[in-house]
Amino acid sequence: MDAITRIERALAGSLALTERPGAPPRLGEAMRYAVFPRGARVRPRLCLAVASACGDDLPELSDAAAAAIELLHCASLVHDDLPCFDDAALRRGKPALHRAFGEPLAVLAGDALIVLAFQTVARAAPLSPARAAAILVALGDGVGVPFGIVAGQAWECEAEVDLAAYQRQKTGALFAAAAMAGALAAGAPADPWRLFGERLGEAYQVADDLADAVCEERESGKTCGQDVAHDRPSAVRSLGLAGAVRRLEALTEEAVAAVPACDGAAQLKALIRSEARRLLPEKLALTTA
Repeated sequence: MDAITRIERALAGSLALTERPGAPPRLGEAMRYAVFPRGARVRPRLCLAVASACGDDLPELSDAAAAAIELLHCASLVHDDLPCFDDAALRRGKPALHRAFGEPLAVLAGDALIVLAFQTVARAAPLSPARAAAILVALGDGVGVPFGIVAGQAWECEAEVDLAAYQRQKTGALFAAAAMAGALAAGAPADPWRLFGERLGEAYQVADDLADAVCEERESGKTCGQDVAHDRPSAVRSLGLAGAVRRLEALTEEAVAAVPACDGAAQLKALIRSEARRLLPEKLALTTA
């Protein structure tokens, strides 16, 4: 079974928990709206790719970890789009959740998705309690404090921002958690995968900064120009377009170099380079070719 099929099946199973009799139906609808139809599923695909590179001997557990990663990512997008942050109109080519369901339900749906991520891994824990416990710690570190995505978002509330810390926490932390969770689900040590995930996440954030600067909404499927509109730090604003492209290329190669020795290392490195080319906005790819 291919990775996307595994991810979509696991997510559907997790979201089914919201549809039980007696549960508030609009909350379940809002949560499903935030998760489907799918985006690129970059983070859960990374989780499964690392699990596969490490043997993937408990695929049900790695599926649960991958679903949890995506649920956390979707929750972060819901919260990021809220009026108190970006007040974004679009996400994945459709109205942002708070535009479709109202701000109160958007806040609650984001909160519930975070909790559902941990419930998803906890329900798979009988497969390997020790591995599941380690995955839960990795997920908590990836989203919480002091260096998770919540901390990354909080940098936007500071008078002075450390760009490297901001990008490492806001985006790199969940990529690191995805890579580490994939290794843990397969029974491999997590720490060797941390740097790889962080570098890949930072590369993705630079690519996102580039897209925000040069893409149109019909191309990206979300509200663009947010970094300038909200006076937010970004690689483009700090380094310029050409400098940000070079930074993306350097981070990609750092991620490739950081892949630990494993049976699937060659395939994983090829996947990273392919993904980096996909992330570079088309108009910039043409100018740098």
